[in-house]
Amino acid sequence: MNAHALIATEKQRFSIEEVVLPNPGPRQVLVRALYSGVSIGTEFGIIRGKIGRGPYPLVTGYQGVGIIEEVGSDVTEYAIDDRVYYRTNRDIMSTDGQQITSASGVHCSWAVTEVDGNHAIAILPDGIDEEAASLFVMPAVGLNGVDTANPRMGDLVVVNGAGLIGLGVIAACSHRGCVVVAVDIEGDRLAIARRLGADHTIRADQEDVDAAVRDLSSEGVDVVFEATGIPDCIDPSIALCRRHGTFVLQGHYGDRPISYNFVPPHGRRLTMHYPCDDGLEASRRAVLKNMSTGVLPWHHTITHRCSFEEAPQLFDAVNRGRAQAVLGAVIRWA
Repeated sequence: MNAHALIATEKQRFSIEEVVLPNPGPRQVLVRALYSGVSIGTEFGIIRGKIGRGPYPLVTGYQGVGIIEEVGSDVTEYAIDDRVYYRTNRDIMSTDGQQITSASGVHCSWAVTEVDGNHAIAILPDGIDEEAASLFVMPAVGLNGVDTANPRMGDLVVVNGAGLIGLGVIAACSHRGCVVVAVDIEGDRLAIARRLGADHTIRADQEDVDAAVRDLSSEGVDVVFEATGIPDCIDPSIALCRRHGTFVLQGHYGDRPISYNFVPPHGRRLTMHYPCDDGLEASRRAVLKNMSTGVLPWHHTITHRCSFEEAPQLFDAVNRGRAQAVLGAVIRWA
């Protein structure tokens, strides 16, 4: 069937193009997209070649919500008109028969997606804000990192980087009863961090982060989540940990090798964690349940909304650094 997708080229040009999707297989469903959420860090890492996902042109996007319009012959768990959240749209062709790389491919008006596997669809909770739900992956990534590192009630935690993943970490640590310190260079993001449970905020472009943290604990903090994805932020973040503390490389640092100074974490006997992906079905289910019940007010993270026709302009502005205020962005396909 024909659909419309947000295409990115090797020259980082963006357009809405007509594409062709296959019919759903026996264990697949066809979903009509309502909203897709934009992951500013990962998607633009792919678009710019920092994170390799295959040849151009490509379609990014790995989180969306929509309505099932067709089910495969062997699908009994889902029915037409079910509202679902999904992560993949794998097989996309141009109208002239050329393969388009699906970098998960969810920025598309329709999706043929899986009912099995680690990134399978699932039913949306009743009453959920569908716009906020379309940004479900990043809080699930944050929750997975928190579950992996296992900070305890009363622990002093620093989250460096209050993007969507860092905000997911902040919310999850707050729910555990930790004392949470959010660090970022954007004041608006720190205001959202407060809404999601941060107890303290530090403007890294205006304050000495190390000194501000030492004012809270002279020995350093129990757990540091480095959530910027910027390699140069790793060593300064390690320096905030106390002896026998925990350090979490929560960001995605790209395909190229990175390095950090061995001696400080070695001397402090740190435990270091490298969480990956979004915690799969259990983590996704948890954050969407928390959104639907109001425990996770994720709608506060949405700063930009656009129709699919306007999406190329939004992506171009972000890519050229002309949209610094973008945090959570949602594309409307309905």
